[in-house]
Amino acid sequence: MADVAGVSVEDDQHVSDPWEGFNRAMFSFNEGLDTYALKPLTKGYQAVTPDVVETGVNNFFENLSDVGGTLNALLQGKPDAAVENFARFAFNTTIGLGGIFDVATPMGITKHEEDFGQTLAAWGADSGPYVVLPLFGPSTVRDGIGLIPDALVDPVNEVDHVRTRNSLIGLRIIDTRAQLFAAEELLTGDDRYVAVRDAYLQRREFLINDGEADVDYDNDF
Repeated sequence: MADVAGVSVEDDQHVSDPWEGFNRAMFSFNEGLDTYALKPLTKGYQAVTPDVVETGVNNFFENLSDVGGTLNALLQGKPDAAVENFARFAFNTTIGLGGIFDVATPMGITKHEEDFGQTLAAWGADSGPYVVLPLFGPSTVRDGIGLIPDALVDPVNEVDHVRTRNSLIGLRIIDTRAQLFAAEELLTGDDRYVAVRDAYLQRREFLINDGEADVDYDNDF
């Protein structure tokens, strides 16, 4: 039994991981890439970037994510969440100067994290087996498929200037990695692969159920 962030999960009974051999190989590849490239680059970014700028960068990308969040909330039949996400995007883009400043949160407008993987779950699709994707990291078959439509509505991918688009993608990767440093401290257990897997699946279950975690994962695909 693994204990991640204070929540216990009975791995053999509740986690569908039939591709563990492949997954562990991809996990090792991603860990190596992170250790020797992404982590040093991110720490360098943090060392030379003032905290206020880091916050602005994170706010900017969080604001862009509200575009897909709005669409997926609509697809899931959550009009209230869709309205709030759209309101956040509208206020932060205008008053917040392109999303650099988060003015919506102090206004009491809640952010709802919605993606197409969650939409597929709302439509009744099973998660399928757990899978570790090269570069992208932990996922499930359902969430992996969901990455495709999410990319199609990502505003960053709509930027025509190739160098600018690639720079934004790179900066977002570094910003995302920076946000994970604190979360890593919550991982416990001797097997880091299991800790990351369980933490990911618990987080996804939490999001899919709008805050009500259920660790009884699909065993069939």
